[in-house]
Amino acid sequence: MGKPKVVLGVSGGIAAYKSCELLRLLTESGHDVRVVPTAASLNFVGEATWAALSGNPASTEVWETVHEVPHVRIGQSADLVVVAPATADMLAKAAHGLADDLLTNTLLTARCPVVFAPAMHTEMWEHPATQENVATLRRRGALVIEPAVGRLTGKDTGKGRLPDPAEIYEVCRRVLARGVDEPDLVGRHVVISAGGTREPLDPVRFLGNRSSGKQGYALARTAVARGARVTLVAANTALADPAGADVVRVGTAVQLREAVLEAAADADVVVMAAAVADFRPAEYAGGKIKKKDGQDPAPVALVRNPDVLAEISADRARDGQVVVGFAAETDDVLANGRAKLLRKGCDLLVVNEVGETRTFGSEENEAVILASEGPEIQVPYGPKEALAEAIWDQVAVRLQPRRA
Repeated sequence: MGKPKVVLGVSGGIAAYKSCELLRLLTESGHDVRVVPTAASLNFVGEATWAALSGNPASTEVWETVHEVPHVRIGQSADLVVVAPATADMLAKAAHGLADDLLTNTLLTARCPVVFAPAMHTEMWEHPATQENVATLRRRGALVIEPAVGRLTGKDTGKGRLPDPAEIYEVCRRVLARGVDEPDLVGRHVVISAGGTREPLDPVRFLGNRSSGKQGYALARTAVARGARVTLVAANTALADPAGADVVRVGTAVQLREAVLEAAADADVVVMAAAVADFRPAEYAGGKIKKKDGQDPAPVALVRNPDVLAEISADRARDGQVVVGFAAETDDVLANGRAKLLRKGCDLLVVNEVGETRTFGSEENEAVILASEGPEIQVPYGPKEALAEAIWDQVAVRLQPRRA
């Protein structure tokens, strides 16, 4: 079997230089990449650079090497087309089926998954025309990644920044791995919590847990690759923002609850993958608690934190909302998991065994997916991405048909 064939389309935005790194990641991981830049993009990165980095010719014109019919052949033979950056102009042309250069012709002839990574100023991204074009492309089965929030050109900041190339690469890799032309979560809004909450004792100390957030981030990345609009509520993580996810950062369990409830108001799915502290200190010391010679420390009184999973399960924000919980157990794993599923009232509960050197911070996981209705699903030890895919498979079959 030959190398997967990827077409990297590059349109005329300042973020074009970042696509050199995306090209490197694709080629070094064994993909055969053909770069198809627009004429405008060559103002930022020259044709010679694309050809040298990819090992393939890079052209903007349909009239070069016409005996090979490049405007048809490139799209027909591709396993994936990714356009990064995708400017507002490129999204408009793609949505309306225009074909005035090699890249737009390639998009019309491609019969493989197509990924757009938009990059533009915030006002351009938020303009109704751009949003309608994005909606049109998504409705047709294209995967349009939400842009990142951050520094734009000049002094401007806001939503419209090209996501990190490594994160765009992760989306492409997952789309290719699934081998499905049309993402199954298109038009869905999913809310995912990740990481571990911290409950402050004083200005320098807190009660926390060992959760790294890696499983929640894997869920976010796989959901993006399956077409979902993703809100990721991240508690004390140190991971790169997944491309296409809107990240809301929180610290405590109370903050997490507020962020999840707000995001869940219009969500189709809520996945509570975060390790939320069950208790918090009853009192917060305004100054650092001092060690006093010859005296034992005063006991720390605790109070209960809100049970976010039970609250969301009991009071669904919309009909048909699917709620997924996680249960990290150290003993009697399945028995405790089944009891928790009944107690919390969620649709699915992902149960796994944890410990000081098990699961937390690891790149791998194994779990059992318990359902309020349906069989138990055993997910063997492997990458957290594999568990994430298995969870979304179970969620997808429980979603109600999308509203017209």
